[in-house]
Amino acid sequence: MGTAAPTRRDADPAHPHPADPATRPRHASAPRTAATTTRVLRQLHHDPRTIALMLIVPCAMIALLRYVFDGNPRTFDATGASLLGIFPMITMFLVTSIATLRERTSGTLERLLAMPLGKTDLIAGYALAFGLLAVVQSALATALSVWLLGLDVTGSPWLLLLVAVLDALLGTALGLFVSAFAASEFQAVQFMPAVLMPQILLCGLFTPRDEMQPVLFGLSDALPMSYAVDAMNEVLRHSDLTTAFLRDTAIVAGCALLVLSLGAATLRRRTR
Repeated sequence: MGTAAPTRRDADPAHPHPADPATRPRHASAPRTAATTTRVLRQLHHDPRTIALMLIVPCAMIALLRYVFDGNPRTFDATGASLLGIFPMITMFLVTSIATLRERTSGTLERLLAMPLGKTDLIAGYALAFGLLAVVQSALATALSVWLLGLDVTGSPWLLLLVAVLDALLGTALGLFVSAFAASEFQAVQFMPAVLMPQILLCGLFTPRDEMQPVLFGLSDALPMSYAVDAMNEVLRHSDLTTAFLRDTAIVAGCALLVLSLGAATLRRRTR
């Protein structure tokens, strides 16, 4: 009587199938993360429309805002710093969520996760690739606002850049996270009003947060964009590095890391 043919996993117990969750790397590896980052950047290099969306649109929106308030530059000074962090966050959220979902629906993500590549490597690689673009995006928007559009800030423009980068990284993290719950690119876009619009309305851009209805003020305290706007306002009003600025930027950075961790935990190979 013949014996049953060995399964793929039984054929070589010393080399289990890489897609087996039990054998998947549990910790991030710098070479694997760097390889993922390089692959994402290479793909973006061949997509000039996405690069234009990330780099040009925030600058164009800030320039438009400047000339909307052409007769009242003080209004631009009051809102321009806040929007310097909000616009990059919106664009990074959109691009990241759609790009990640496209990889899942095309089967690329499933093929990658069939390799000895951990979810942490994948998320870290995406975050690093889009984070590099976020730095460029924020640097362009900050330079345009301060040196060409005349945004008047009391503190250092480098601190404005720091907050803008952190906010763009938060948008990247949120985009990676919500992409796990969308079944199509249209659904990914639909998450924007649900995730970002409440933050924009409650962050203090339109009215000081302490003048809001108490329930809304308490809710705004739980939203990371509120701390990004508060940090921008600290740079706008104070020449020195304040304790409030350090606290606000630490909260934004911590939220970005938390959402990235959630994104790694909820990452799926394919859409349902």
